[in-house]
Amino acid sequence: MRILRWIGLTFAALIVAVALFLFAARFSDGPIEIIAGGPFTTGEMQSGPEPDWSFLRDKQTVQFQLMDPDRSRTTWIVEHEGKIFIPSGYMNSIQGKIWKQWPIEAEKDGRAILRVDGKLYERNLIRIKDGPDVAPVMKLLAEKYNFSTEGGVESVSSNDTWLFQVAPR
Repeated sequence: MRILRWIGLTFAALIVAVALFLFAARFSDGPIEIIAGGPFTTGEMQSGPEPDWSFLRDKQTVQFQLMDPDRSRTTWIVEHEGKIFIPSGYMNSIQGKIWKQWPIEAEKDGRAILRVDGKLYERNLIRIKDGPDVAPVMKLLAEKYNFSTEGGVESVSSNDTWLFQVAPR
């Protein structure tokens, strides 16, 4: 009986610790790896002409913050013909429906800030459901992140993958 009580208390303490960590992360300057964080408080806002995004080809992840709600995340990114794109996979899965609320929020209000190497870029996330960019972007994502190209375009058209162009505001 005593062992079960200790196991129960340990489990409860672990749940409380995780909940406190997730709550505290909402107030941090950006995400903590895959855990959503608070709004950016550091970084230098960039202005002027559109940057040459080709430097993102070597970046595995970047951070972005939505404006409403003002939370930040770490994500994959791909550059294609001077434009940049952020994917969100597993949107039809149970885990995706529970874990991934940001794509739904971004579709409602796409205002975002992209943070790369301490530089901030005001952007709009625009959901792309079809068009000439989908196939090459999905192919580049598969190559960059080493996953199968099967179902690339179909993944987008079936809403399993949501694809966002990160466009200037």
